[in-house]
Amino acid sequence: MHITIIGGGYVGLVSGACFAEFGTEVTIVETDNRRLESLRQGQIPIYEPGLATLVQENVLAGRLNFTHDLHAAVQGTEAVFIAVGTPSRKGDGHADLSYVFGAAKQVARALTDYAVIVTKSTVPVGTGRKIQEIMRDTRPDLEFDVASNPEFLREGSAIGDFMKPDRVIIGAETDRAREVLKKLYRPLYLIEAPIVFTGIETAELTKYASNAFLAMKITFINEVADLAEKVGADVHDIARGIGLDGRIGRKFLHPGPGYGGSCFPKDTLALVRIAQDVGAPMRLVETTVSVNESRKSSMAMRVIAANGGSVYNKTIAVLGLTFKPETDDMRDSPALSIVSRLIGEHAKIRAFDPQGMDQARLMLSDEIVYCDDALHAAAGADILVVITEWNEFRALDPIKLRSVMAGNVIVDLRNIFDPTAMRAAGFRYCDIGRRG
Repeated sequence: MHITIIGGGYVGLVSGACFAEFGTEVTIVETDNRRLESLRQGQIPIYEPGLATLVQENVLAGRLNFTHDLHAAVQGTEAVFIAVGTPSRKGDGHADLSYVFGAAKQVARALTDYAVIVTKSTVPVGTGRKIQEIMRDTRPDLEFDVASNPEFLREGSAIGDFMKPDRVIIGAETDRAREVLKKLYRPLYLIEAPIVFTGIETAELTKYASNAFLAMKITFINEVADLAEKVGADVHDIARGIGLDGRIGRKFLHPGPGYGGSCFPKDTLALVRIAQDVGAPMRLVETTVSVNESRKSSMAMRVIAANGGSVYNKTIAVLGLTFKPETDDMRDSPALSIVSRLIGEHAKIRAFDPQGMDQARLMLSDEIVYCDDALHAAAGADILVVITEWNEFRALDPIKLRSVMAGNVIVDLRNIFDPTAMRAAGFRYCDIGRRG
């Protein structure tokens, strides 16, 4: 098969490399010249474990190519995947679909034969229908189908998620479109991955509903953690107790400073707006958005309270800046609001993140001192704050950590340390929702 992917960002690049690994001939169209040149030189502009190797191997095998020439890329293609950005629109929270619709119009002009136009980007319900209209208006003579194939890739484990998915959702409404996409996903049929065919609107809404439900689980356990602190309970035992119920499940029941990243904040807000527009408001999701925003902003107050109500002129070591480990993504990371508030309270910040510091430099105050490793960040610090749960932080020696710090306060917003060991090392240890 030959397919084309419009957009060489996170979703397009991961999907393209994985389809190529299936044996498909993939051409990724990227209009950003700097990104395109980097990709052609084998430089991956994002951090995702295993992705650089996968891209390199498939480029060498001749199955994966990069170009800016959309017209050439779609010749002979069986499917065109639109994988461009859909950021929140300023002012109202709706998804900005200008890149999606622009890509659809360009594809319509460039195609000469039948192809399935597939939205891989996260798009609101009704987008597929609008793409159909745009393409018919642009090329009334063209044979095509439109389908929805939302991605469910977790940053940090995206390749595994693609190759061994929990499910593949395909919204397609003609036999011809379904056959093209069945052929494309045949390697997953062979391993008996669940592939669910639906209508286009159903597939579009499934993506939003999935992300909103996971965001609600995170927000729920965060509120349970706050309650556990007040009544002397342990949130980890509670999470295990409810998570062992098969109807609930154990995943996404880890207390922390709130969700962030490229998907949950944008998608929950977009779902709220979609529901409001059609007169079916989703109150649970609305509350989730509100509670999560409040939580991220309140985390800085935990740090301040742990130091007696003031961090004026205090040196704070911050471990972890990305919204989750195994990514360099800083979008909507809790670190953005926490660190900014602490700087506003006249604290001095020393920070370390294994992958996120280049992005952080673009998004945070230039007053921050970026360090070579965790111990370097902790050196001379009055307070240490854990924001992202990178595995290497879990292995820090409490005794060594105490020996390099000037103060003895640790605020662990991810509960990665052993409270007993930290207190035995002389720390005043503050975590989230745990007892003892």
